[in-house]
Amino acid sequence: MSSCGNRKIQGGSWPTLLAHGNAHGELASTQKNERQAAPAARDFFAWRPSGLHAAAGVYFHGIRHLPSVGRWFVVAGLALWALWAVAGPQPVYPWLSGAKPPSILMERIEPPDGYGRAAVAEESFGWWLRRLPLKADNPPVRLFDGSLKLNQAAHYAVVQMDVGRRDLQQCADAILRLRAEYLYSLGKLDAIQFRFTSGDLASYRKWIAGFRPRVQGNRVTWLQTGASGDSYKAFRGYLRTLFTYAGTASMSRDLEKVDDWRVLGMGDVIVEPGYPGHAVLVLDLARHWRTGERVFLLGQSYMPAQEFEVLKNPVASSLSPWYSLEFGETLRTPEWVFRGPKLRRFRD
Repeated sequence: MSSCGNRKIQGGSWPTLLAHGNAHGELASTQKNERQAAPAARDFFAWRPSGLHAAAGVYFHGIRHLPSVGRWFVVAGLALWALWAVAGPQPVYPWLSGAKPPSILMERIEPPDGYGRAAVAEESFGWWLRRLPLKADNPPVRLFDGSLKLNQAAHYAVVQMDVGRRDLQQCADAILRLRAEYLYSLGKLDAIQFRFTSGDLASYRKWIAGFRPRVQGNRVTWLQTGASGDSYKAFRGYLRTLFTYAGTASMSRDLEKVDDWRVLGMGDVIVEPGYPGHAVLVLDLARHWRTGERVFLLGQSYMPAQEFEVLKNPVASSLSPWYSLEFGETLRTPEWVFRGPKLRRFRD
């Protein structure tokens, strides 16, 4: 059933509410952008101090006067701190099962000349999206059944994430999955909860306890008929049930409304509700160091269920795959034209 189109359960359509999550995230600059940025632009960018540089400074200005054994202990500690300062925390993408992807989004897709990624809070949704694993090169997009998507001109890159074997993970579904996978990777199981149209809360915690929804018309009853326990397999079963009742109409209605596009954040959802409707996810943001102009990356799945892709910009090829925030009343993407698009944000 289509998350981009109309889903019916007997007498009623069933959109889904994501009740938790912060879609807003600011950005962290790459080393290349740091070198390009002028000193006056430091408010736009975030630099991680060089751990080795700091360690050397501490050594030469203080511990060189300690006994040799003491120096070795201090140097070892500083070396460990330096490794943390350079590397920082690493994101987890549960579906990869620990496999290393060929590349990640922030390494493959650099901002346009003169732009830099602004600061992002570590382990935020935006931080996690910026590091999404990508397939090597630019392979064709495949559908849930393994066949090729008809339109192979829409994508700039393909995210290394499975689609499942059923026609479920479409536009809104893929966005919901990414949000849920992010929360799952951090162990925030209490935050993985959505609402059906009836207002019934579908929480992953309830799913873990063995409860499953029984739908009769517009009524949902949760019965303890399933196996209890938390595993990634159980989590994916929860998602499949969620996808059955997800849609663009629910995203537009139930996520937090953002009226000011100037505060566009990573992880925000641009949605046009309807039957069919469509939704795309803001994956990254950058800002021009001199003019302050902002650009963003978009990702989507589509109908039928297919791999999640980073979209090209069909209007400004010189800027592609980035989009300017100054798009006016109409946002044109390769497969959907958003007229008066609605901006939505996951709630904390």
